[in-house]
Amino acid sequence: MSTIHWIEVRPRSARWHSESGLPLPRRVVVADDRMRAADAYRLACEGTALLWRGDFHNARQLLRAMDRRVGRTAPAAADRPAETFHLQRRFRAHRARVLGKLLVLLEEDHRLVLRRAPDVRRACTEAYGAPEGPVAVALTELLGVLGARQWRERGVYVPALGARIHPHYGVFAPTRSEYVDLVARAPLPATGLPTAFDLGTGTGVLAAVLARRGVGRVVATDVSARARACARENVRRLGLAGSVHVTGPALYPEGRAGLVVCNPPWLPARPASDLDLGVYDTGGGMLHEFLSGLAARLEPGGEGWLVLSDLAERLGLRSREELLTAVDGAGLRVAGRVDTRPCHARVRDTDDPLHAVRACEVTSLWRLAAG
Repeated sequence: MSTIHWIEVRPRSARWHSESGLPLPRRVVVADDRMRAADAYRLACEGTALLWRGDFHNARQLLRAMDRRVGRTAPAAADRPAETFHLQRRFRAHRARVLGKLLVLLEEDHRLVLRRAPDVRRACTEAYGAPEGPVAVALTELLGVLGARQWRERGVYVPALGARIHPHYGVFAPTRSEYVDLVARAPLPATGLPTAFDLGTGTGVLAAVLARRGVGRVVATDVSARARACARENVRRLGLAGSVHVTGPALYPEGRAGLVVCNPPWLPARPASDLDLGVYDTGGGMLHEFLSGLAARLEPGGEGWLVLSDLAERLGLRSREELLTAVDGAGLRVAGRVDTRPCHARVRDTDDPLHAVRACEVTSLWRLAAG
């Protein structure tokens, strides 16, 4: 167990926890409302963590002031999209490390004992589980936990379902509707569908779409226990628990299916933590596992639906030739493809160094069949 230590009248310690993989702070000092942003930023850049003991809202203001200082070091766009992508990832990691040095202490029951602090107990219990004594976390992470609680309570409206999906903390939210719409409107295999697999189900949104389209039995898998719990809750909310069975952690369940759907992480880059697993996939490992196992899991005449953005190709992280070679090498053929353009906010963000690439992005549903 990782433990941080500090002096506050007497020597004290608490368990250290970071969902985003921030390293254990080696030096911790106590900070309060007298701390100036310039001093906080300097200490954080030097590697010193600041355990906040002042007003909660003042801590948020200090965090914003530190963030403005970090922002002044942001890199400009490079000559090549791949270089820009890697520079931006390194900058975001640096930003996370610096801002992650502002800490708060959760008490034994997950209470946050600061002036004007909100009640964080329910949000922290949902994210971290039952309390196990005092724990120190980065304020940035706690704010993320609180934001996730609001997402979970309100839900995300999914037009293809005409209903809301409620994402849990650490589970990728279906805020980009274009990939859901592709699965909702692509022509189903003509062989009939008593069973379909949804691999890497996340919130369960695609499994729910398949069940609503009339698939008799959908087996949804995920490596993440959080995602499996989230998917089960969502299919119960939608009244689909009798049609959708959630399992894991293996990618493929037992047996065969007439339709196998997979929406793997779109970028073949190393995730910094488990919170990145919905976006980054080291070496495209999940993509290749899906392709290599597909032919053996399809019923005769069945199809595999690969839902994938071409953003990795436009960034120079993977070529179209590499993708098609992997399809062919797995004993598969492309039976068809349905394309769509994303409409999320980042496509319109001209301040994004990768705006030119994102503006051209295409998301595709590849219909794959045994070769």
